[in-house]
Amino acid sequence: MENINIQECMKHYNVHGLSITLINHGQISGTENFGLLEVGSDKSVNENTIFSACSISKFLTGMLVMRLSNQGLLDLDEDVNNRLVSWKVPENDLTKNKRVTLRNLLSHQSGIKDPANSFGELQSITSIPSLVELLEGKTPYCKVPIEVSYEPESEFDYSDAGFCIIQQLIEDVTRKPFYQLMKELIFEPLKMGNSTLEMSIPVMDSEKFSCGHNKNGKLVDAKYPLYPYPAASGLWTTSLDLAKLVIELMDAIKEKSKVGISSSAIKDMISPQKGKGWVGLGVFLAGSEKEIEIQSLGWGVGFQSMMVAFPYLEKGAVVMTNAELGVHQMEGIIGEIYRTFVS
Repeated sequence: MENINIQECMKHYNVHGLSITLINHGQISGTENFGLLEVGSDKSVNENTIFSACSISKFLTGMLVMRLSNQGLLDLDEDVNNRLVSWKVPENDLTKNKRVTLRNLLSHQSGIKDPANSFGELQSITSIPSLVELLEGKTPYCKVPIEVSYEPESEFDYSDAGFCIIQQLIEDVTRKPFYQLMKELIFEPLKMGNSTLEMSIPVMDSEKFSCGHNKNGKLVDAKYPLYPYPAASGLWTTSLDLAKLVIELMDAIKEKSKVGISSSAIKDMISPQKGKGWVGLGVFLAGSEKEIEIQSLGWGVGFQSMMVAFPYLEKGAVVMTNAELGVHQMEGIIGEIYRTFVS
């Protein structure tokens, strides 16, 4: 990061806190931390500072799916209704020829479209909805029932609802809460001790958790915005922990997975899906085959972040901020850091 003055950039973009972890030769090569957890406080960002990763949760969910499919608990290409118990994808004319599968849910090609103005942040910690209530359209977060609105695999449509279905499927198959399963199968083996999917404001009001800020540098109303659908948007983590997850992906390619993901499964995950060159399973793609670049972006109330990796070159970077700039990551401070990293 020699070619960029991070502190000047932070000042320019009204970013109060930022953490970067770099990966080289398949190992963490360094973590740099800047600024504050909360505007006006004296709490400095360090390597244990926890940020909201928002949609980077989908990359994490993709890794768990690969682990469970290797176990035979999930099948990427079967009708998800075969193993869903608590809720089923409603059948209609569009599902007659093509069924909804895990593969097309993970690659946002399931035919499921998020209703307008849906999947916002949690409105009350006292009334966290169940996934079934969400999928049935009985909550403020999604006011209409989720259903297939175009033929599966016919087009791409980025979907939080799709990842709610994945979470419900995982919970139905394993009979365990999603957050607990993630802790046992991913966080603990990878020593991601500063990562959580549990929703608890009292836990968050600690020395470790960063507060969210808007584009003007002011604290957001909720301070710690939560999303009541962990598989899509619920991850709180550090740049260092996320880098460990990226290294696990790189290790799995070499058949050195710590959590039990095969090389063939991980190569499937980072391959273009159904003719869409830019999307894998829970990640987005760019670059050529051997220099393939994978990305996962997080953008929500008060936070923006990015994971980028070149798995076969064994290099990568994770950038997390406690500022929502109102523009795409590539148009703000994260984009400036990214361009320095890839140049």
